Amino acid sequence: MNPGYELPLDEAAYSFGFLDEYAKREVRRCILKAICIPGYQTPYASREMPMGRGFGTGGLQVTLSLIGPDDTLKVIDQGSDDSVNAVNLRRFVEMTCPGVDTTERTQDATLIQSRHRIPETPLTEAQVLVLQVPYPDPLVVVEASEARRKVMHGEGDYARLLTKLYEDIVQFDEITISHRYPTRVNGHYVIDPSPIPRYDVPRLHQAPALVLLGAGREKKIYAVPPYTRAEPLVFDDVPFRTEDFRNAQGQRHTCARCGSARSFLDEIIESDAHGAERKTWQCSDSDYCEQQRTARARSKEVRT
Repeated sequence: MNPGYELPLDEAAYSFGFLDEYAKREVRRCILKAICIPGYQTPYASREMPMGRGFGTGGLQVTLSLIGPDDTLKVIDQGSDDSVNAVNLRRFVEMTCPGVDTTERTQDATLIQSRHRIPETPLTEAQVLVLQVPYPDPLVVVEASEARRKVMHGEGDYARLLTKLYEDIVQFDEITISHRYPTRVNGHYVIDPSPIPRYDVPRLHQAPALVLLGAGREKKIYAVPPYTRAEPLVFDDVPFRTEDFRNAQGQRHTCARCGSARSFLDEIIESDAHGAERKTWQCSDSDYCEQQRTARARSKEVRT
């Protein structure tokens, strides 16, 4: 999005947040239903947005329906505040929601829209997390018919999904799903928690913040309300395992920038002046990484 772009005069008077008030009311009603029935995929009339479906239109509609002039918004893409998707969505909100503040600090935001990550900084009861979702139904990999999937969800019948996980164990000795790990909410509905890594799935469990998931292309909204059970689908004798970022010697990799050994890391391949490649690891969450670097610098100053 061109940062110098301005709306034409004949289009500058549309409602706050781009969407008309009727659209916002419908989305809010769907959100209320989704909160009342945790994990249930609530259908809604997804509107056309000035971006392609699949680039965050579902999450953006949820955000625009909730945001107010007193809110502070944070937008991240795979943990980064500066990626193309995050920057463009943030600029769009700034353009269509006059008076709304934006921030890169997780603790300062009242509303957080994210693609593929849950922030490392623990969320609070005063915050709402909106996750962008490409495919909301975890059963789509085992059942093509949406009508049958609805019956299976209603009956809590996830035997075919468990069979797929079992086949993974038989073939690879472990469940190989790295993201979009099926998660049971409040003891009934199994959801696709968006393409967050397995590392983030346990942080949905009993989270103090409201988590809303919007799929614009599939026209579905669902929610994990605050302090709600959210448990990965597993077998009793095969415990759920997250990424541990350990090397062959069993030592955990640390972030090359801040030294953190407690965050989700991205593997980076760098080349030196001679063309030789080496692997390094960095925090996926850019804000968390900067806060750790600041804290580390302050501690050095105190020691000196």
